[in-house]
Amino acid sequence: MEILQRIQDLIRQVTAEEIMPRFLRARVNVKNDGTLMTEADLAAQQVLIIGLQKIIAAPALGEEMSSDEQRKLWQHNPNGLWIIDPIDGTTNFVNGIPHFAVSVAFIKNGQSEIGVTFDPFCDEMFYAKKGGGAFLNQTALPLRRNACHSLREAVAAVEVKYLRSGTLANRIQNLSPCRSQRNMGCSTLDWCYLAAGRFDVFLHGGQKLWDYAAGALIASEAGGQLATLEGDEFWSGKHTFKRSVIAATEPAIFNAWLKWVRANQ
Repeated sequence: MEILQRIQDLIRQVTAEEIMPRFLRARVNVKNDGTLMTEADLAAQQVLIIGLQKIIAAPALGEEMSSDEQRKLWQHNPNGLWIIDPIDGTTNFVNGIPHFAVSVAFIKNGQSEIGVTFDPFCDEMFYAKKGGGAFLNQTALPLRRNACHSLREAVAAVEVKYLRSGTLANRIQNLSPCRSQRNMGCSTLDWCYLAAGRFDVFLHGGQKLWDYAAGALIASEAGGQLATLEGDEFWSGKHTFKRSVIAATEPAIFNAWLKWVRANQ
């Protein structure tokens, strides 16, 4: 069975057995960084690690590991590493908001080669393999090229919280060049919505590996344009464990978005 299909089957199984039975029932802990973790996150991560290593025998880095363990895995395994976010959008999961996802990627030499993100409530499986295009439930992405012809018409996914520049945060909130902005609390699905054409542009001040590893590949394979606040090439540079995001679906809109963000930092 093809690797991508085996990963999808595993994610569906873990979601059905470890995550959804605990929806609105899971015990919650607050981590040192203030984010939430539940028993569902831990259970799902453990089963995913075991299953993924049967598909490709490589170390696995999960969101719910300690930061020291994560850093060591990232630094010492350039030739192949699984990246796992067992539940992205844990706050939504805990509060009964049906917008969260399971996200898995396989990375080599700092670049994603495989990415899969699953939204259980919508039964939407987004996936991509480097050089092979991006898909949603076997349909090629993007689903549509919408009628957005300029930045003024764009729907933006924007996470202001992690923007280091107070100037940019203030201007994006009060002088946004876009028609509308959304922050839905699940970065992995923000990437997928960009890939599908549901969002036109995307801005985030700093995502960890597990936030972008699958989604950035899916978006780029769907034709999206990607950069960071620090430089033009998303997959290069020293900011690899944590990356900022400037992205868009169309080249012309991307260029206008990039220019506006850089001018307002």
